[in-house]
Amino acid sequence: MTHLFTDHRHGDLAVGGDVALLASRRRAVADAPWTWLRQVHGTDVVVVTEPGEHAGAEADAAVTVVPGAVLAVHTADCAPVVLTAPGAVGVAHAGWRGLAGGVIEATAAAMAALGHPPVRASLGPCIRARCYEFVGPELHEVAERYGDSVRATTGWGTPALDVAAGVAAACAGLGITLHDVGTCTACSPSHWSFRARAEAGRQAAV
Repeated sequence: MTHLFTDHRHGDLAVGGDVALLASRRRAVADAPWTWLRQVHGTDVVVVTEPGEHAGAEADAAVTVVPGAVLAVHTADCAPVVLTAPGAVGVAHAGWRGLAGGVIEATAAAMAALGHPPVRASLGPCIRARCYEFVGPELHEVAERYGDSVRATTGWGTPALDVAAGVAAACAGLGITLHDVGTCTACSPSHWSFRARAEAGRQAAV
């Protein structure tokens, strides 16, 4: 099972643009039917039993044990997380709502139900705490689930949410080894960021 976090070199993979151009860009990344999702910042997980199954489903994660199946989630600032086990893979789209709701745990549970609990995870490019000003009861909601490690401060001294810390806490709670690429979408000139630049483009975890 291999995975890739795309960037500007792969083109804008946002759902809803030119259909032919999007299909061409997808083929260049992985030339097989994609399971892509209409993400709603929830915790629903689809189980893919054949390549391309559930394409366009309203969900925020997908898992499979099928060789050749391509799973994708699209992000600008939310966290793309790939969970792997021998013989299985899962992808999850984790913004603050998904984190608070337990989307990573739900993805891991779906893989375990297939007989392949995840043992490793990769966190791709997402907005980092230094750039993610975040105040209000929602911050407390995430902290209630994962502890105060998710509370942080921006580079300009205001309260922030550390999404990466939330992902790390979720993985630690599941006994999963996490690799974090460490890229901040708000800081990176090679990635789209809605929060920092109001960009409509999306990268993908594939």
